Amino acid sequence: MAKKRTTSKSKPTTAKKKLSLKPSKQNKIIFGSLLIVLSIALFFSFMSFYFTWQEDQSMLSEFANRNAEASNLLNKFGASVSHFFMYQGFGLASFAFPLLLAVTGLYLFLGLEAKGLIGKWVWGLTGVIWMSVALGFFAADFPLLGGLIGFEMNDFLQDYTGKIGVFLILLFVLMVILVRLFNFTPEGFANFFRSQKEKIKSDFKGSEPIVDTDDSDESDESGIELRIDDEVPEKVDTYTHKKDIPPLQTAAGLDVNLPEEEESDIDLTVEETPVEEETEVKAAKLVKDFGEFDPKLELGNYKFPPMELLDDHGASGGITINQEELEENKNRIVSTLKNYKIGIAQIKATIGPTVTLYEIVPDAGIRISKIKNLEDDIALSLAALGIRIIAPIPGKGTVGIEVPNKKATVVSMRSVIASNKFQKAEMELPIAFGKTISNETFVVDLAKMPHLLMAGATGQGKSVGLNAVITSLLYKKHPAEVKFIFVDPKKVELTLYNKIERHFLAKLPDSDEAIITDNTKVINTLNSLCIEMDNRYELLKTAMVRNIKEYNVKFKARKLNPNDGHKFLPYIVLVIDEFADLIMTAGKEVETPIARLAQLARAIGIHLIIATQRPSVNVITGIIKANFPARIAFRVTSKIDSRTILDAQGADQLIGRGDMLYTQGNDVTRLQCAFVDTPEVGKITEYIGSQRAYPEAHLLPEYVGEDSGTSIDYDISERDDMFREAAEVIVTAQQGSASLIQRKLKLGYNRAGRIIDQLEAAGIVGPFEGSKARQVLIPDIYSLEQFLENESK
Repeated sequence: MAKKRTTSKSKPTTAKKKLSLKPSKQNKIIFGSLLIVLSIALFFSFMSFYFTWQEDQSMLSEFANRNAEASNLLNKFGASVSHFFMYQGFGLASFAFPLLLAVTGLYLFLGLEAKGLIGKWVWGLTGVIWMSVALGFFAADFPLLGGLIGFEMNDFLQDYTGKIGVFLILLFVLMVILVRLFNFTPEGFANFFRSQKEKIKSDFKGSEPIVDTDDSDESDESGIELRIDDEVPEKVDTYTHKKDIPPLQTAAGLDVNLPEEEESDIDLTVEETPVEEETEVKAAKLVKDFGEFDPKLELGNYKFPPMELLDDHGASGGITINQEELEENKNRIVSTLKNYKIGIAQIKATIGPTVTLYEIVPDAGIRISKIKNLEDDIALSLAALGIRIIAPIPGKGTVGIEVPNKKATVVSMRSVIASNKFQKAEMELPIAFGKTISNETFVVDLAKMPHLLMAGATGQGKSVGLNAVITSLLYKKHPAEVKFIFVDPKKVELTLYNKIERHFLAKLPDSDEAIITDNTKVINTLNSLCIEMDNRYELLKTAMVRNIKEYNVKFKARKLNPNDGHKFLPYIVLVIDEFADLIMTAGKEVETPIARLAQLARAIGIHLIIATQRPSVNVITGIIKANFPARIAFRVTSKIDSRTILDAQGADQLIGRGDMLYTQGNDVTRLQCAFVDTPEVGKITEYIGSQRAYPEAHLLPEYVGEDSGTSIDYDISERDDMFREAAEVIVTAQQGSASLIQRKLKLGYNRAGRIIDQLEAAGIVGPFEGSKARQVLIPDIYSLEQFLENESK
């Protein structure tokens, strides 16, 4: 008897939740509330201890007895806890524990980032120990002040160093706490007493009768407060200089203006720029993963250039603050503005490598345009070149005055490459230009720019800027990930990179040198890049992705078949050192392919960097500007040139030597370009060039210009063996391109190019039409067979 086949439906299984150590928002709120409540309980129990500790001594052993009661506000719990902390612990210093618990609870309850929380606990515990030991001196008369721990530690230290030794140790620890936690400096200490002395003098003078009784100048008591983020308290150092101006004797008919050198009554807040931490750069190890395709494995032993190849150029990494220069500039700015009846409520200085930014908050009712028009007057009073006024600073309610430092600090390429910001940058093509006014390393992604235009007068830093861009990529990217095309009409600027031809450079198949110096070859290279762009877009279309990043991820995951023509696509960076020379000699032949690449090549990983020392409208045309949103301006000679580059003034007020302005279509940022010298570039290229390389440079698609188009009638006997198959592929697809033959017949590009020429000579495809596919002259396979049969007769 056959058994009935029973089909059982499988019950849907619920996915197990992954165990996460990160607390949820609800748990943070609950735990934060618990800590706040516990801190309040500890505070009241500690307060009550000093009044009830003697009565509660006998109750400590009766904790388990429910009938026993303590006099502490929190009963037996409060008596026990306060006895542990106050008597057996740290004494009066134990009040820090409720405070630390309350702060921690608030961080959790409000969902704040706990960046500085560990530091608060470290310094809090340090202060508890210090205060407990210090109060231990008075243990003989007041035993509860320092607690048992403070007494024992003090007694232990006195056994070895005596009272004077303990006092000196405590004094040293106090100095460490003041310096590290409160930014104590001798200058600030002296300035405090100086301000008090001046205040007493002013109060004494203020008791004399004064004709003018207007109270509007009392800026010190106006209630204006500088708010600083809690995360960076160590970055701010305030220097106060108050010297009241004697009252004007208007009754005597005197019209007195402020002297230029007289100190103002405005507080100058100096925002110190910290020294950035550097990352120890080690040679990257290429991990072999047999699950994914790794394009780096062909040069698996490649080592990135070490940091020792770069010089520090005598830069210490930090910025020396010249307090006298800051005060002098501040007083002159304030006095100049007061001469024009412009009052200042607040002023702050941010010191950079070459420029100091003075941010001022004008009094209510002052028109910003009035300050902007005083640019030349402020420059005259400061006797400095390169004064630039930003009115207002974008994103802030302040007016910025940039004043060059008398002694500039060199920004070395080594310092920006070694910075954490560059080493940990998760970008496709990271570029470290230099440092900002706040001494922070400025890193951008070329892949998101997507193209860069650099301009400036001769000798102002363009070539150094190009070397900084190239050096950044050499220190960050593997030869399999990026390729360079160098165009150097001057023939001397980029020749050092010849040594890395088989590692990082790309060139035309028939070119002897990778660095292009002939303008004719520039045209062929640009049109070849257009062909490469069209081929890459065809690959993206068949892979059904939108950009090169998605394509490479899909290819490395082995989801694209190389037999269909798919391959790993490296980024291609085209660098043109002197664009004006190309425009003068080639004109539209250069501008048209560059405009086409600039408009379309972003998604497939081709990026352009163009530099010129002639920023005129016939060189930087409207088409170029429209497709190059990222621009760098070094010093130029006129406001017209500045507007041509940036669409704004400012580049004419730079001081040269790498001082530059960067914009990406919105705000303008002033930077000091990192300095990398020619010998440093030579050492980097020598180090890379001495390693194992690819057999040849990365080959671009072959391009045949109009003048060199094929007109040779190939002999039938000399035709390629794959001629007929190629003709069938072309006619079937109705698309005449060498890349199609490559993919379908698995041929190299040079052989596919020769077959295309033979098909043209035979009359199957039309002539070359630039970046477009050739026209197919045979409509179908039947017509092709008839054509070939007639040809063979």
